[in-house]
Amino acid sequence: MSQKLEKIKSPLDMEPLTIEVHDVEASHRAKTARNDLILMVVFSAVVLGGPWILAPFGADYPDLLQRFCIFGIFAIGFNIMFGLTGYLSFGHAAFLGVGSYAAVWSFKLLTMNAVPAVIFGVLCAGLFSAAIGYISLRRAGIYFSILTLAFAQMSYNLAYSVLTPITNGETGLQLELSDSRMLDAAMGIERTSSLPVTNLFGMKMSGYEGFYFCAIILIIAFYISLRIFRSPFGMMLRGIKTNQNRMAYTGINTRPYLLTAFVISGMYAGLAGSLMAVTDPLAGAERMQWTASGEVVLMTILGGAGTLIGPVIGAGVIKYFENIFSAFNEDTLHAAYSFLPEGLADFMTTISHPFVGEGWHLTLGVLFMMIVIFLPGGLMEGAQRIANLFSGAGKKSKAESSATDTQPAE
Repeated sequence: MSQKLEKIKSPLDMEPLTIEVHDVEASHRAKTARNDLILMVVFSAVVLGGPWILAPFGADYPDLLQRFCIFGIFAIGFNIMFGLTGYLSFGHAAFLGVGSYAAVWSFKLLTMNAVPAVIFGVLCAGLFSAAIGYISLRRAGIYFSILTLAFAQMSYNLAYSVLTPITNGETGLQLELSDSRMLDAAMGIERTSSLPVTNLFGMKMSGYEGFYFCAIILIIAFYISLRIFRSPFGMMLRGIKTNQNRMAYTGINTRPYLLTAFVISGMYAGLAGSLMAVTDPLAGAERMQWTASGEVVLMTILGGAGTLIGPVIGAGVIKYFENIFSAFNEDTLHAAYSFLPEGLADFMTTISHPFVGEGWHLTLGVLFMMIVIFLPGGLMEGAQRIANLFSGAGKKSKAESSATDTQPAE
């Protein structure tokens, strides 16, 4: 008996099992890397092909495409904090505003080149988020959410009053002909009689050029988010969301991880704010209002919190409703129902009219309510259900469960 036990415990007998486990892990890593590569290629193709893909929906003009990218970046960053850790912040609009103000100051003091403005906006938002996160993360749950909301509203009110020399109060921070722009002057760029425009080494950041600049940054931001999700740091954040107390009992200090996630999320918001200033060199305190923070929460939940691509989809849906669906009127609806008999077309137009135009918030509210009730995982959960339905995964699982039920007990 003892000889048998010794034989079982022998390293030689355990070696095949160890090799098999390593093979499984290597196969899993290879499959994950392959899926991530496919995801990045498809995501990049869809983003860069946005003008053609969205043309049938009337959303192919540059200003709206820029907003899709900018708020997609904002939602991706928010998802790193909320989706991975479960900490709900109602103050991320403060970092959006800080990024905008910092970028405009870069245009006024340094150069009209977009690169320094983006860097300056991200760094300022990161420092500001580190200060707010250090205080707010002393609490969890609803207390954390209220603290972030309080800091955001304080920032909003300060931008309107005490910090007027920096923010220009209600008017907002704008470009002026008298701005120094020291780097531009040092490089010999002549002043013009009109306000200068933002550029990327001479290429104007307006129209489709501005969209593709934002699109490339969105792709880079998405890739960084993907690497965070797949990293040990991302696994640690998921562990915090699952059971933070249990992690603390094992001796792990979770605060540094939370603060790092909060700062990264704030830097994403600052990046989005600086891109707002790049495409439209104006910064106002309204970007720091609590409604902007609530909007990014809706985007993330609508698309699917904790998923990679869900927040981007949620941002696109809300911005589409805000800019396109809100422009629908009675004539648009009547044209859409023109294939029906005249009486039925008039009836459908009368029913649908309260949900479009100025009533687009009602449609968005109904959609959000349906998502929360029937698809708690957001639109990505719905897409996954449809994919499983067509792939036959549901039928396969049912067949396996029925086979298990009919198998005789030993």
